Amino acid sequence: MQSQKNLSIAHAWFEAFNNHNLDKLLSLYDDEAQHFSPKLKVKLPETNGYISGKEALQSWWQDAFNRLPTLHYKVTSLTSNSDRVFMEYIRTVEGENEMLVAEVLEIKDNKIIASRVYHS
Repeated sequence: MQSQKNLSIAHAWFEAFNNHNLDKLLSLYDDEAQHFSPKLKVKLPETNGYISGKEALQSWWQDAFNRLPTLHYKVTSLTSNSDRVFMEYIRTVEGENEMLVAEVLEIKDNKIIASRVYHS
């Protein structure tokens, strides 16, 4: 069942992210994947919050891992269907307040084709 495969991708995503394993994280994405984040809007205003392609994803996450070595996500809820996973998690960074985050992974042919982050 595809929704179970999508949940497996989400679990692999969290494992790779929390281990700051950039190669594993990128392997879950399609080469042309798109990503939206409010933090992109702030840090790179020229992107209007959107980046596309593995090179841009790699640059974005490598910068985050370098700046925030204690960055960690704690899953609170995962809901999946045949083409996406809705993830809720708590973002923790030593010395910062916890942040509640929601993220959607759109999945096609067992690869993430788009991800969108939502938080306040």
